[in-house]
Amino acid sequence: MIATSSLEISSKAYRQNIKYIRSEIGPDPVISAVVKGNAYGHGIPQMVEIAEKAGIRHFSTFSSDEALEVFQHSKKGSEIMILGMLYLEELEELIRNGISFYVFDFERLEAAIAISKAIGAPAKVHIEVETGFHRTGFDRKDRENLATILLENSEAISLEGLCTHYAGAESVSNFVRVKNQIATYHEFKDYFLEQGLTFKKFHTACSAATLIFPETIMDMVRIGIAGYGFWPTKETYFAKLHDLPKNNKNPLRRLITWKSTVMSLKEVKMGEFVGYGNSFMALENMKMAIVPVGYGHGFSRLLSNQGQVLIQGQFCQVVGTVTMNAIAVNISKVKNVKIGDEVILIGKQRGKEITVASFSESTQQVNYELLTRLPKDIPRKIIP
Repeated sequence: MIATSSLEISSKAYRQNIKYIRSEIGPDPVISAVVKGNAYGHGIPQMVEIAEKAGIRHFSTFSSDEALEVFQHSKKGSEIMILGMLYLEELEELIRNGISFYVFDFERLEAAIAISKAIGAPAKVHIEVETGFHRTGFDRKDRENLATILLENSEAISLEGLCTHYAGAESVSNFVRVKNQIATYHEFKDYFLEQGLTFKKFHTACSAATLIFPETIMDMVRIGIAGYGFWPTKETYFAKLHDLPKNNKNPLRRLITWKSTVMSLKEVKMGEFVGYGNSFMALENMKMAIVPVGYGHGFSRLLSNQGQVLIQGQFCQVVGTVTMNAIAVNISKVKNVKIGDEVILIGKQRGKEITVASFSESTQQVNYELLTRLPKDIPRKIIP
């Protein structure tokens, strides 16, 4: 069975990205590869293999199901950390497997302690504190009670980390807010240290904070979008631009290439409408190629009459409405197109390139959103 499109994931590009991130953070901090959202659409099985071969030994997931998928595919006994969702009934399995997890409320903390004592294995926890993101984390008013519980149950709890998350480190508009968060985090840190609590790692930095706020790097950085070859935002890139060498002004390399093929060819006469409704009328006689990819495959409907693909190294515009399973593209200026010809949806072909950013600009989606909407059933192939 052959799928209508496929994804290629570049090991070489990932190694380059990790090399650049390592040059930014120095030799000591741990790089935790964030693989939430099916590894930002790249595929958890593929990215665990690629990352471990690149020397990564720590992974971050949002939820327990992602963590167990990493656990299943890891061949190096890598550490795994859950940033968000888990069900209390899963705690025993997670603790037995040595998977660490964020604790940001007393219910999860008390359940972890009880299970740890029952099975005789310490729960590996990262204590998340609220510094201004206002989503998850222990509040300042909780810290005395929290410290007491942690000290009284030290045999059941392994304090793997003290952490927080920044509210938009990728944007200059959040500069003051992030700076205040950094200060609040250190207040928590100092308080816990004064109480005699010690943590194996202090960590707060996502990709953007790692690149823009070097004081947030600490013992570990949680690298998501940058590991996949994308700057968190244009602002992040421009902030780093003057520090980049003249011969390499973009050290991050995209891992992903999205390919399909021409399914059918069609001629349309001037004045005829293409596809559903009347969103596109041919202003001249034209030739079209039908490509078997649509919004059901992650090619946004917002790309109707805006998106582009590459065929024979030439840009071909999407015409008409993107449907669930297919798009039509204008090939009037491309010679000798045949059924089965390669179509590049994201990637390079004969010196031309379609970037994820070009999709984002056309659809008002951010890179993160477009990538994570790529369905899991699109085949993903690792390339050297």
